Amino acid sequence: MAVDIKTVERIATLSKLEFSETEKQEITVDMNRMLDFVAQLSTADTEGVKPLIYMLEEEAELRKDEVIGSITQQDALKNAPEKDSDFIKVPKVINKD
Repeated sequence: MAVDIKTVERIATLSKLEFSETEKQEITVDMNRMLDFVAQLSTADTEGVKPLIYMLEEEAELRKDEVIGSITQQDALKNAPEKDSDFIKVPKVINKD
C-alpha cells in the first residue's frame, strides 16, 4: 500500500489539519518510508519464537477487585457549572461539516 497526496489530504481533513503543498509532499515521502520500514517486519523469521506477553519474567501482582466508596450523583452535580436535572451539561465538541 502506497500513500499518495490524495491520502494525505484525506488524513489532513479527518484530523482537521492544514498543510502546504510542500508539506504534503514531505508527509507523503515520510509515510511511505514508515510503511516500507514496517513491511520489513514481514521478512523476519519468527519460526519457533514465543510471543512476548510480559516484559519481565515475573507475573504482575493484581489487586483484588473491590467496590470502594465514590461520590453520589447529587454530590457530583453540586460542583457542575451547568446541569440539567440528573445530568452534567457540557459544550458540544464535535461539529459535523
